[in-house]
Amino acid sequence: MSKVIIVGYGPAGISAAIYLKRAGLDPLVIGKDYGTLSKYPKLLIENYYGFDKPISGNELIENGLKQAEYLGVDLVHDAVLSIDEDVAGGFVVVTQENTYKTEVVLLATGRDRVSVKIKNYQKFLGKGISLCAKCDGFFYRGKRLAVVGAGVFMKQELDYLNHLSDDIFVFTNGKPLEVSVPNKVVLDPIVSFNGVNKVESISTGENNYDIDGIFIAVGLPSTTNFASKLGIITEKNDVVVDSTYQTNIPGLFAAGDVIGGPLQIAKAVYDGMQAAAEIHKFLKKK
Repeated sequence: MSKVIIVGYGPAGISAAIYLKRAGLDPLVIGKDYGTLSKYPKLLIENYYGFDKPISGNELIENGLKQAEYLGVDLVHDAVLSIDEDVAGGFVVVTQENTYKTEVVLLATGRDRVSVKIKNYQKFLGKGISLCAKCDGFFYRGKRLAVVGAGVFMKQELDYLNHLSDDIFVFTNGKPLEVSVPNKVVLDPIVSFNGVNKVESISTGENNYDIDGIFIAVGLPSTTNFASKLGIITEKNDVVVDSTYQTNIPGLFAAGDVIGGPLQIAKAVYDGMQAAAEIHKFLKKK
């Protein structure tokens, strides 16, 4: 069991890993991609200390990963699907490929990058639209439900909901289905979520479907999904942390863009360094 699992390959996560490794701990870093810095391949970074020429986001991330590997940090290329508190203490982190137990988790996942651009999404969020099956599924037992998504995260949410209802549609919103599911699948793009005071139906370009509840599981779980499931306090989509970078969940820390503030690499690196120092103190007290 790793004492610390860091979720995220970005500057905050890798900086924290480097400082924790140098402090004598062996953090495990799990990341699926390079995050926001890799989304703009033509964008060059010219304002970060130590580079005499502009550098791309991908190059910067790769340099950080090489530095971490040089120090012996364990890096796992995988997607985190869920984080749960363990009844025995600490946390259970489930990925596509494995399950890990740990005493401490550091969320360094960056800003949520998957947005739902469907008419009335914001209007009905919390009024029939949910981001967490385990959090809200109980309220929709036996109801007519929809899960929006096409991959492994969708299947995870669907597997849970299938124990609560026999009438569930999967809406891929125009994306190809990536996994096998036993439910009815709608491949058409979604035009809108409809209702008066709460969700009542979903419209595609072809049909209208009466629905009592909708669960969003697009792409991979985001920080918002983790926060909803764990009960992490957020404010305007930022994870709230105290002066020690710890959330309201003991042992669960966060750093970088996910906690808000200036969205700058230098700030993320600083957050990672500070979070590592506080995690080290936290573990020494246990």
